[in-house]
Amino acid sequence: MIAEAATDESHAYGTRIFQYGDPGDKLYIILEGKVRISREVGGMGEEALAVLGVGEVFGEMALLDESPRSASAIAHERCRLLVITKDAFDDLLFLHKDLAYEVLWACVRMLASRLRETNDKLTFLSTSGRF
Repeated sequence: MIAEAATDESHAYGTRIFQYGDPGDKLYIILEGKVRISREVGGMGEEALAVLGVGEVFGEMALLDESPRSASAIAHERCRLLVITKDAFDDLLFLHKDLAYEVLWACVRMLASRLRETNDKLTFLSTSGRF
């Protein structure tokens, strides 16, 4: 069902898929390659938050909370992505309640995992004096 509602995109190395502050109108699943999630830090340049690989999802936060992008996504190497628009995502969840349940729980688990990683990084930075 998800594949039927999605399109396929390919991006060359270094291509900016979306930028911090852009409207969050799509969710992405990596089929091939890697994508770097990053933010620009004043006076320091780009800070990579994560490098995601095959099977991983990004762009979901903006779809869930309807806020602008919280980071940029850049092709870390040539990549092929499955892309689901917000409208298609909303339609899928509305029309298929069992799918909605599974997708939303997967999102909760993924976001909880990312929050734990962030907590670990903050703890390391604060105890190492880098924060």
